[in-house]
Amino acid sequence: MKTLLNANDKAEIVRRLSAIGPASQRRWGTMTAAQMICHLSDAFGVATGERAAEPLKNRYSGPFMRWAALWLPLKWPHGVSTVPECDANGGGSRPADFERDKRQLLELLERFTTPSRDSGWQPHPFFGVMTEKEWMRWGYLHTDHHLRQFGA
Repeated sequence: MKTLLNANDKAEIVRRLSAIGPASQRRWGTMTAAQMICHLSDAFGVATGERAAEPLKNRYSGPFMRWAALWLPLKWPHGVSTVPECDANGGGSRPADFERDKRQLLELLERFTTPSRDSGWQPHPFFGVMTEKEWMRWGYLHTDHHLRQFGA
């Protein structure tokens, strides 16, 4: 199972992020590549407590869905709405300078993967309280989902 706890899996994500550019075309959804970069930054910011997000109850909420989303060998579905705080068309960060935004995402990824952050994890808006192991699995899967969205 891939996770950001594994240095090779993290390096893979960084390499794939480097392949994304402002002209990268989406395969599904409505986000632009620039909005996706900001969305990922916002999501990592929520996890680390650098950005606030209200809990959202939906069909993906709760411990069973958390377990299924993180540990079953299934690709995440397309079209799941994010929380407003991570939506560039809502209350999320709006794209500014693509390369600067991407550097900021890589910096957030570094902070997110800093060992022993257990005391600083915030609850996930859908899944609730998660362990470091769960956050690192989520971080890989969430980023992978959006990189696949843009063919990277």
